[in-house]
Amino acid sequence: MNNELIRALHDEIYDVTDDGVYFPKQGVLASGEYRHTVNGGDLRIDKNLLTAEGLTHLLAVAMGATAKPTGYYMALYAGAVSPAANWTAASFAATASEIVSLSEGFSEVTRPLWTPAAAAAGVIDNFVAAARFTITTASSINVNGAALLSSNVRGGTSGVLVSASKYAATRTMYNGETYDLGYRVTLTA
Repeated sequence: MNNELIRALHDEIYDVTDDGVYFPKQGVLASGEYRHTVNGGDLRIDKNLLTAEGLTHLLAVAMGATAKPTGYYMALYAGAVSPAANWTAASFAATASEIVSLSEGFSEVTRPLWTPAAAAAGVIDNFVAAARFTITTASSINVNGAALLSSNVRGGTSGVLVSASKYAATRTMYNGETYDLGYRVTLTA
C-alpha cells in the first residue's frame, strides 16, 4: 500500500478536506491536530495540514528505506497565512514568518523536540510531553500557527516539513509566559 500512497501523492490523486488528506483509491485519511496552552491553561485545538513532503517522508521512513531523522521539532510562526500542501522545509520559515528571534520570540536556542509516546491504534502524539516554549519579548508577540519539522534549526531550510497549522485565533503572548505545544497525527482506513 505504501507504493500506492506515494504514487497517489506524486500524481496528486488525493483530496485535501477539513478532516485531513484523503486518498480515495486507498480509503486512507491522514489527519492531525495541534493542542496548545499558555501557562498550563486556555487549551486550544487546531487542525493541521500534512504537507505532500511530510506524507511522502512518513511513508518513506515507515515503509521504505529512508532512515529516520534524529528527531522532529516544533516551530511557531507569526504570519497570517494558511499552510498549503506544497509547503516544504525549504520554504516554511520565509513563507510563514517563523518566529526565530531570541529577544522577540522564545528563549530556547533551537526548535523544541517533539517527544511522542508510543504509537497505538493509528495515532501518535506528544500530548503527555508537550514541547515547551518560554516567551521572551519587550511587549508581546503574536503566534498564528505551528509546524513540525525534521530540523531543529530555528529558521532553517533543510529537512522535511511534516505538517503546519494556522490557528483559528491568534495567540498574543507576553514575556515570561510558557507555551506548551502538542501534536498528534492519525491515520485511519
